[in-house]
Amino acid sequence: MCGIAGTVLLRDSIKPLAQTELSRVRDHMISRGPDGAGTWLSDDGRIGLAHRRLSIIDLSERGAQPMHQGDLSITFNGEIYNYQALRRDLEAQGERFASDSDTEVLLKLYARHGTAMFQYLRGMYAFAIWDARKRELTLARDPFGIKPLYYAEQNGQFWFASQCRALVDTGVISARPDSRAWTQFLLWGSVPEPRTAYEAVRALPAGCWMTVSAAKGASAPIAHFDLNATYAAQTSRASAEEVRAAVLDSVRHHLIADVPVGVFLSAGIDSAAVLGLAKDAGARPESVTLGFSEFAGSARDETPLAVELALRYQSKHHIRRVDRSEFESDLPSILAAMDQPSIDGINTWFVAKAAKELGWKVALSGLGGDELFGGYPSFRDLPRWTTWLAWAKHAPRLGEYAGRLIGRLANHPKAQGLLRYGGTWSGAYFLRRGLFMPWEIDAERPSWLPQDPDAIIESLKLLESLLNPDPASDHARVSVLETAAYMRNQLLRDSDWASMAHSIEMRVPLVDSELARRIAPRMPAAVPGLAKSALALAPSLPLPQAIMTRPKTGFETPVGSWIRSTGPMHREPWARTWARQILQRNVTAMPSAA
Repeated sequence: MCGIAGTVLLRDSIKPLAQTELSRVRDHMISRGPDGAGTWLSDDGRIGLAHRRLSIIDLSERGAQPMHQGDLSITFNGEIYNYQALRRDLEAQGERFASDSDTEVLLKLYARHGTAMFQYLRGMYAFAIWDARKRELTLARDPFGIKPLYYAEQNGQFWFASQCRALVDTGVISARPDSRAWTQFLLWGSVPEPRTAYEAVRALPAGCWMTVSAAKGASAPIAHFDLNATYAAQTSRASAEEVRAAVLDSVRHHLIADVPVGVFLSAGIDSAAVLGLAKDAGARPESVTLGFSEFAGSARDETPLAVELALRYQSKHHIRRVDRSEFESDLPSILAAMDQPSIDGINTWFVAKAAKELGWKVALSGLGGDELFGGYPSFRDLPRWTTWLAWAKHAPRLGEYAGRLIGRLANHPKAQGLLRYGGTWSGAYFLRRGLFMPWEIDAERPSWLPQDPDAIIESLKLLESLLNPDPASDHARVSVLETAAYMRNQLLRDSDWASMAHSIEMRVPLVDSELARRIAPRMPAAVPGLAKSALALAPSLPLPQAIMTRPKTGFETPVGSWIRSTGPMHREPWARTWARQILQRNVTAMPSAA
């Protein structure tokens, strides 16, 4: 995993690039790649690529980037987990390799297949390839958006980078805020892509590619992966053995590295299954668990069960204690590393910090298990709400009036929206995942943030587009929404900045295109009384009963008690208090939106 950046001059009148400017953007991301750095400028100074290296595969200088082959140059962030099989196929076709890196495989695939190459890739990636013959830059991002990629155009110059703030903090792109994005942050607790916190910067959407040239400018993003179609496939239910085989295959691929790979271990099913399957794959990864004094002796303390899991799967285990004083000490660094506003990421920050202290470079996470195997309450609630409240979408005025009455009686902001939103899949999902309701925004927004009633409309339309074509089942519908909204816009994004702040590559074997293709629309029925039983039973030595029947808590930290205010706000969900603090801390450095 690394940090990438680059630029293309779109106007002849602009003077050739200065390497210092490109290097400044690159080195703003030094934590993403402390092992090396590279910069390349074309002979005419019209195109530049830059790279910060975290050495994981082929640790030699032969794996350094930007990498070149003939007319092609690449800067690449991520891992291609099937690169060894792809290399063998290319060698059988006569290709010869100068390195053992997956980067060189990408170059040769592009040389042979162009933008048809994506169908062959299994991995997490964001990369840029400059084709000197075509005078064209191709940018691409992996199917689920595990790796970030941002771009902007200003004053006839196109820029891209792994982090928004590498572009705006260095001054190459305006830091003017995107007011709708900030309103959507209040609605969701994160900024839905392709928007970012900055008006000039956009995210290349997950599963998309685009081209840039001086002759044609920047193209619109083009999809190379269709999550909707994957979940819309009408197929038979997967057997328990098919689930086991598919997940084991993904874990085995995600263990490929030239450095040791550890596991972020909680007391939950997802990370426990990953650890158990890693053992089945022949690995003996170390594991690390966070412990908090606030949770000691309660069901929320994950360390006792994590110790049991580590013993069960023969993993050398570490417990890292975190307390309030460390959180307060780290808070300025956390906010400095937070590439976009979010209410999440604190847990990953501290477990990645622990991994760094242990000397790790790579860790597997159980992120994605809830989205694929149905671990969230939304899998229960959304089908019920959309069935029970479907009538309200046909009588919106009545629903709105009744909603206000319910809201007053229930004294809860979401109760007021139950009839307004609960009858549609997109609306019900907003009720489940939303942070502030639209009618609460005025009381929360700073003076520079204008009223924007269309912010929620845009969000709901994006959600509705995710369900076309219609997924194969209610489970699949919720899975698509959780995967393409919450996981993509919050969990994956926050895991990236929080882990890379400590130079840790976090891998997510439960977020994998081949795994999704094999089982996503085919989830078997759960064993009664056992949450996510298909995953829990996947290791050859299944998870302990105490893990399978433990109430879901998520990957928790006591951040709520650390930041919760006193007074009238004390009883509200901690995420709302944290969102206010994130907003306020950003406002102090935010240029006027006027």
